[in-house]
Amino acid sequence: MEVGATTAVHPDGHRVATARDWVPEAPVALEFNGVAYAVMMATPADLADFATGFALTEGLAASPAEIADIGVAEVDAGWVVRTAIPALPLDRLGERIRNRAAESSCGLCGIESLEALARPLPPVRPHVAIAAPAIFAALHALPALQALGRATGAAHAAALATPAGAITLVREDVGRHNALDKALGAAARAGVSPAGGFVLSTARCSFEIVEKAVRAGATTLVTISLPTSLAVERARAAGLSLWALARDDSVLLVNDAGQ
Repeated sequence: MEVGATTAVHPDGHRVATARDWVPEAPVALEFNGVAYAVMMATPADLADFATGFALTEGLAASPAEIADIGVAEVDAGWVVRTAIPALPLDRLGERIRNRAAESSCGLCGIESLEALARPLPPVRPHVAIAAPAIFAALHALPALQALGRATGAAHAAALATPAGAITLVREDVGRHNALDKALGAAARAGVSPAGGFVLSTARCSFEIVEKAVRAGATTLVTISLPTSLAVERARAAGLSLWALARDDSVLLVNDAGQ
């Protein structure tokens, strides 16, 4: 983590020299079966987790068992992560790349993407409703586990928690989607299903966050910000329990799909 010299300027003009930790950010090229798929701006840590979660949430792999190998290499321009998925047909990979070319990092455009968005998500499995005290317990515990966030104040986090609110893993990244992919990927590589408890994200709850959670097998998602209308629509259609605007003193139950 790079430390830079800065100057804090106060309203009265008083200046104080300070040192800040900058959140690491670098280009990370993701390759699948030797084919360049995407270049993401990401924090270059936990990259095997990132590739695993990305493959699952992009629909390139149905389970971590389909991922045969992941290689991570630092190069002059950034990082390259090479993932082998033997069961992934080349034509399917090529079609997904063509569709992805019409997508931005935070949205969709183009007829293929609109048609993809209209397709239903996999139905979320029946699950037990999470009690609000468990959410507050996880919210209370998360800041102490955000090492990068504490050092920089500029990193997103995603965590997995048990039904009682005990956090089992945390991943951080400069990007909100990346942090979630890392957390879901770490859980998959450890053989931990996100269906048993809930996913907690510090990100804005856009439809991509909902879709990634559903595709990775999560049953309950908690975010600290309000969801978009499309995120709510997709969560309700899939049967994902969704809590939002999670704060120390309240949390908003958006979609109650638990039993």
